[in-house]
Amino acid sequence: MARDVVLLHGFTHTGASWDPVVAALGKRYRSLAPDIRGHGSRSELEPVTLAAVLDDLARQAPERFTLAGYSMGGRIALHAALALGPRIDRLVLIGASSGIADVAEREARRADDDAFADEIEDLDIEAFARRWAQTPVLAGQPPAVLAAVHADRLRNRPAGLARALRGLGTGALPSLWDRLGEIAVPVALVVGECDAKFRAIAGEMAAALPDAAVVVVPGAGHAVHLETPDAVAGVISTGLARRPEG
Repeated sequence: MARDVVLLHGFTHTGASWDPVVAALGKRYRSLAPDIRGHGSRSELEPVTLAAVLDDLARQAPERFTLAGYSMGGRIALHAALALGPRIDRLVLIGASSGIADVAEREARRADDDAFADEIEDLDIEAFARRWAQTPVLAGQPPAVLAAVHADRLRNRPAGLARALRGLGTGALPSLWDRLGEIAVPVALVVGECDAKFRAIAGEMAAALPDAAVVVVPGAGHAVHLETPDAVAGVISTGLARRPEG
């Protein structure tokens, strides 16, 4: 019998970015990969806030499901695990963090995000997509992945992305570092071997979560589900994980 999985995309992506993972899962799972407010088919939907996104998820998702999220989607998934409680049986977080713990640092990031959101509104989507592709954490993606991601970003609108950055960005969402101990479900923290920053974050999160382990995918960067969808499908379907070394 197929199980249910909900897949939350990252900032600048849409639900379609999960298509390779959905294909790799095949009939093992019934997959739901919605566009998050501010993105794709929901570019014009307002307000773009964490509360509104969690309400959308509560309405759209099955009664019980595995929840996977990448980057921004991973942060939202952590909040969903606290908000939806027993409806979620497991988390798979890809290149995700618990937010910024230091209040001053978070406020500074929020100010930077707000300023960048103002810039986004003055760009067309082609110009924005080219600019965002230069983000350092995304460097080194294979050409086929870059092409697919660029096509996915073009499904968005600058105004929607600006609203998403202001409402769902790293500076906007509260830190969950002090609440990780409340997340009782198993958590797989998936990171690429080449993504040193998020490998370190995953190790810190695994130490704070009651039931968590890290999956390091060889040769992959930050967007593991785009670079190696079969590996991510394997984690979702088998729960394969290992503790970080050291």
